[in-house]
Amino acid sequence: MSRDLTTILDALKQAVEQARSMPMSSSVLVSRAEVLDLIGQLRATLPTELADADELLATAAEVQARAHAEAEQVIAAARRRADELVSAEQVVAAAGARSAEIVAEAERIAGQLRREADDYCDRRLADFEIDLGRLLSQVQAGRAKLAGRLGGSP
Repeated sequence: MSRDLTTILDALKQAVEQARSMPMSSSVLVSRAEVLDLIGQLRATLPTELADADELLATAAEVQARAHAEAEQVIAAARRRADELVSAEQVVAAAGARSAEIVAEAERIAGQLRREADDYCDRRLADFEIDLGRLLSQVQAGRAKLAGRLGGSP
């Protein structure tokens, strides 16, 4: 059964919180097997989570590349259309203005698509950063607690 990082970290936290207290001490007894199992699950899940993040970044890069390609096609079509209009004698002035509008609109659309793709990537990376930050905080807290127990025992 595959579990996500947050679920495994919650289980690890619960194992520590529900551990039996040592008399006259802030130390607790935790099940080594349970904690090692949860750490093993974390190690197994983390590469999956990182692979998912890499896949997400690749997908975002593909979206951005498609948006760029579409923008290039729109710009190329606009330039072709502008060339056609310029070649007609009676619409030379109108063609120049219209071609500039088409190119500007295509560049605006391309810019918007790039910003949206970048925003999407940034949001997903921010979510991943938050998850990793929580994971790091919990691991650091667990290590600090363990270090306290190791330092406090004779």
